[in-house]
Amino acid sequence: MIELYTWPTPNGWKVSIALEEMEIPYVVRGVDIMAGEQKQPEFLRINPNGRVPAIVDTDAGITVFESGAIMIYLAELSGRFLPPDPAGRTAVIQWVMFQMSGIGPMMGQANIFSRYFPEKIPAAIDRFQAEVRRLFSVLDGQLADNEFLAGDYSIADIANWSWVRIHFWAGVPVDEFVHLKRWLDAIEQRPAVQAGVSVINRDTYELLIGQAGDVEQLAKDAFDLVQTGEK
Repeated sequence: MIELYTWPTPNGWKVSIALEEMEIPYVVRGVDIMAGEQKQPEFLRINPNGRVPAIVDTDAGITVFESGAIMIYLAELSGRFLPPDPAGRTAVIQWVMFQMSGIGPMMGQANIFSRYFPEKIPAAIDRFQAEVRRLFSVLDGQLADNEFLAGDYSIADIANWSWVRIHFWAGVPVDEFVHLKRWLDAIEQRPAVQAGVSVINRDTYELLIGQAGDVEQLAKDAFDLVQTGEK
């Protein structure tokens, strides 16, 4: 059995979607990051970095943190969404790393400067939103001739989708990226994806994609979390 320690964030959705897609039995252990539960000793024993998500494979006695590492672990455990041949495996992993090193950090900074900080710094906002836009163009180019990022649907698509789907929150529209938009819409229709973004508080997902909720309140709460760095 997999114990999933998570909260409704893009990195958390990456793992819950993967579990749903791979049909791996799991239980959810909510870690309320707004209440600081990720910094409590019980969770730090699972992830010393104090970040969600993390998993515990109770059957194997293995704990894994960092969302990219978790996705690779689950893909290998299930034998799904990560090709076994070196070329296919490398193609998938490089696009997972693209999300880990580019899409996630740059969208995160765009979120912070355009949404969370009460004082707006135009140069910082422009810099990070421009980089997010450039990264979106890279994905769009890859998807121009490919249905998915690396051959068949894979953990690369799950990882990138979970972040790109909240482009509203980063303030970067995707209307100009027709191939990226087609890909976003297609993946959103998958039942396992819908289940994965709903494991804890689907309202947060709908808020981050601009469909419902109190945007200003969430931004304030997130700013408090970012500013203190302790919760």
